[in-house]
Amino acid sequence: MAEAAVFECRSASVTLGSRQALRLIIEDISFKLRRSEFLTIVGHSGTGKTTLLRMLGGLTPAATGTVMVHGKPLSGPPQDVVIVFQDYANALLQWRTVAANVAFGIERSLSREECRQRVGEALALVGLERNANDFPWQLSGGMQQRVQIARALAVRPAVMLLDEPFAALDAMTKANLQDELLAVRDRTGSSFVFITHDIEEAVYLGDRIAVLNGSPGRLQQIFDVDLDRPRDQITTRALPRFLELRQLVHQAIRNKP
Repeated sequence: MAEAAVFECRSASVTLGSRQALRLIIEDISFKLRRSEFLTIVGHSGTGKTTLLRMLGGLTPAATGTVMVHGKPLSGPPQDVVIVFQDYANALLQWRTVAANVAFGIERSLSREECRQRVGEALALVGLERNANDFPWQLSGGMQQRVQIARALAVRPAVMLLDEPFAALDAMTKANLQDELLAVRDRTGSSFVFITHDIEEAVYLGDRIAVLNGSPGRLQQIFDVDLDRPRDQITTRALPRFLELRQLVHQAIRNKP
């Protein structure tokens, strides 16, 4: 028996705007997200990638079609699905310590001791155990993004939705966080949907790569990434198959419908 999908979209479309000026943003989106899968999404600006992420997060309802989460229709933000945005500086509360930021989503629902334990585990996953009492403004951009990821992990999500989380970071910091995110997936078993404009990042991280194209955005193609794990920033990126997949995805993005 096939494993049930965490998410399943069936011909889902989203329209935005007022009644006088409704605009179709994404159209006829159909795919499944499997447990522990890392799905990367690429495409030109304006193809509806962020709208697709917001739809999966229950923030923007589908106008037509169906979105299922854990086999049930999605009717709002699921408790075990979290979103990590690109703008880490504004996402964090600068007057709260790192530990207090990580606790923000769970402190009202858990006992003090359980909350403390969850925060410690989440900080350990992203390598920030020694920074628990620092404030976000004392940290580098990469470390602040780790805090945002730790805050998401503290919820123990089944799915993490990430909207270009590393776009503003330098190349070395981005590479380190890519590897940490893959390690988090392996340790937690969570599923990931990761938006990026960086094709190499999409290939390096992904189990599959979804290409959105057009306006409204449509799911043009999905590539299986048949690269061995664990992956390495040097050897994996030098593999002929890595270079081939990079070229195929690039061609798919350029070949607008």
